[in-house]
Amino acid sequence: MLQEAFNSIVGRFACQVQWGDCDPAAIIFYPTYFRWFDAATWNLFTLVGYDVRRIRSEHRAMPLVVANCEFKIAARQGERCEVRSRIATWGSKSFTVSHEAVREDGALLATGAETRVWARHQSGPGSVMKGEPISEELKALFRAK
Repeated sequence: MLQEAFNSIVGRFACQVQWGDCDPAAIIFYPTYFRWFDAATWNLFTLVGYDVRRIRSEHRAMPLVVANCEFKIAARQGERCEVRSRIATWGSKSFTVSHEAVREDGALLATGAETRVWARHQSGPGSVMKGEPISEELKALFRAK
């Protein structure tokens, strides 16, 4: 599937490493990054007017089909971080969001990406989903100015 590179706005999602985010060594447990990336994607869409209410009211969904993360340095309990997210590429019915998890001192903790499908529930929430073409209007909402 052809993907086109995109000059996207950047969403910023603030987070802090909590006790429950850590392994027994008090170092961030790897699934925490995937949870943060998911929340950061939803935050990015909220920034352009596609919050959860709108997505549900339009019977839309953004199923995740690929996720990856590259760990750079360990984060520890109590550290404040930020996930910086942007649309990296658009396909015809899918898109990729890239993420950088950065500690408040600027240290890069992890990078990752999610590929999602722009879909709609065919008969309302909970029904079968089908990918739909991504409109130029949707892309324009994310274009950096």
